[in-house]
Amino acid sequence: MALDQQLLEILACPDTHHAPLDHDAEAETLTCTECGRIFPIRDDIPILLLDEATIPDKAEEDGK
Repeated sequence: MALDQQLLEILACPDTHHAPLDHDAEAETLTCTECGRIFPIRDDIPILLLDEATIPDKAEEDGK
């Protein structure tokens, strides 16, 4: 079961002034468009807890 499109439209990052999130259905994640935090989706439930989010390594983003 996929996440409802209306739900995806209202979900926002809990940390960065409620920036929108990009949905990656294949990876089952939501990524903040502002800070880059990656939030997991488990059993079709978005886990929008900062403690559960991962922050991409800056070196990986720079291609180093």
